[in-house]
Amino acid sequence: MLAPMSSHISRLSLLSLCVWVPTSAMAHAGGEAHSFVAGVLHPLGGLDHLVAMLAVGLLAGHYGGAMRWWLPTSFVAAMAVGTTFGAGEGAQTFTEIGIACSLLAFGLALLSKPSLRATALIVSTAGFALVHGHAHGAEMNGDVSTLPFIFGLMLTTAILHVVGVVLTTARVLAAARPALLKWSGSAITFGGVVLLGMLLQG
Repeated sequence: MLAPMSSHISRLSLLSLCVWVPTSAMAHAGGEAHSFVAGVLHPLGGLDHLVAMLAVGLLAGHYGGAMRWWLPTSFVAAMAVGTTFGAGEGAQTFTEIGIACSLLAFGLALLSKPSLRATALIVSTAGFALVHGHAHGAEMNGDVSTLPFIFGLMLTTAILHVVGVVLTTARVLAAARPALLKWSGSAITFGGVVLLGMLLQG
């Protein structure tokens, strides 16, 4: 049962790599961002944001215990703060580099044993969330009604975290968990390296 599941996960990982670069390149094109619905949909429009949010959920499940709550909570809260401060500022190169670094860090953490101290992991996760939030805020059109957008953004982010946690903690998926962590961690790390390389060369 494990071998077919591992093979299926590996094929999905390879497929994700095929669409990673062009999708990530379009992730921050900007656009209207002034409603709850826009906030709900916004994280789904950029593969780098979506994968990072799933990665936090996977990482929370990987560490287990109280981290299942602390990591997602710290990310959602810090992201909301970052979105507020980044509202209307326009795209910044450092945010894109920070997002790439977050993917690299989350991917490597998924590939390693749960060895980081809880405080260090929570603080680093919140730090990366601030960068993601700033990028979201930079894509807003400056509309004064930003609160509904942020609430929508927080909702989708929380749901993606829950999906990641479920994938790494559900009993029915226990046999596939090692393969899931291996292939998802590898794909996320590779994506972070590619994105970082593109940004540094550009």
